[in-house]
Amino acid sequence: MQFRQKIRNIAVASLVAIVGVSAVLVGQSYAQQAAEPSTANTLKVSPLRTEITADPGETKVVKIIVTNPSDSEVSVKPIQNDFVADKDEDGSPAIILDENEYAENNSLKRFLVPLESFNVGPGESVTVEATINVPADAEAGGYFGAVRFAPTSPDGGGQVNTSPSVASLILLRVNGDVPEKLELTDFQVQQAAKATNFLTTDKDISVLVRFKNDSKVQLAPFGMVSVQRGNDVVYAASFNSEEQKDNILPASARRWNIPLKDIEGFGRYNVTATFTYGASNKTIEVSQVFWVVPLPMIIGAVVALLLIIGVIVLIVLRARRKKSGMSLGK
Repeated sequence: MQFRQKIRNIAVASLVAIVGVSAVLVGQSYAQQAAEPSTANTLKVSPLRTEITADPGETKVVKIIVTNPSDSEVSVKPIQNDFVADKDEDGSPAIILDENEYAENNSLKRFLVPLESFNVGPGESVTVEATINVPADAEAGGYFGAVRFAPTSPDGGGQVNTSPSVASLILLRVNGDVPEKLELTDFQVQQAAKATNFLTTDKDISVLVRFKNDSKVQLAPFGMVSVQRGNDVVYAASFNSEEQKDNILPASARRWNIPLKDIEGFGRYNVTATFTYGASNKTIEVSQVFWVVPLPMIIGAVVALLLIIGVIVLIVLRARRKKSGMSLGK
């Protein structure tokens, strides 16, 4: 029994020692990480997006400024990728990260000249020139790519570390005759992200717009959205009217949710929109009617209706009783 107890004491002591050493090592690791300058989220790029046009056989240069706001020098590796439209239809780019893969029909990566790695000093910026050689036989249409800048381990032979990269997107349009076809597939009044034409409150109202681009080139629809009650315009707003407009990539769809403001009280409303797109300024017009009937009004109407029904029932019952009494008197 004493021998077993000694074995148990030795095991417990060993376990305590292992835990203590592990705690010390973990603490040293965290302390070392805190002491060493991290390159995570240190790089910044400008511009985030560049849109250019070119003729077949032409060479274009896109200048990208890479800034290091940290207090230590950073080694940077440029990485060139294609991107396509994200499946969420929110306009986010889905970058093809595999260096051996290309976009099927709209690859800009094939036109890009490879870039060399470089260093950026603390608080400094470096201008990188991304050269695009458009083949003479390039088809007219849109081509899309991303130039990413990833911090590398100083002693890792240029190996990308775990810090996130930053990207500058390039959207190229090769000039030529390209049919432009944009379809408005959805135009729905929504409240709290649910489609409806009958609203019980005038809060949190919006209109969902969805376009589908069946062209071989990116398209950027823009226009006006307005709301009328009777003959009065109660709200009007521009859509995608910024200088650098949001695009819909070829063979993809994109959604926008446009808030509708200044909708006040009971009434019949009509939301209308006119969208313009393409080189020839094609237009799409659409409208949707919706009603706002506040819940207190609905409850009041139901109560009033029930009262009316009750009064009618009482009148009918009294009439029947009266008629029944007259029959007995005879």
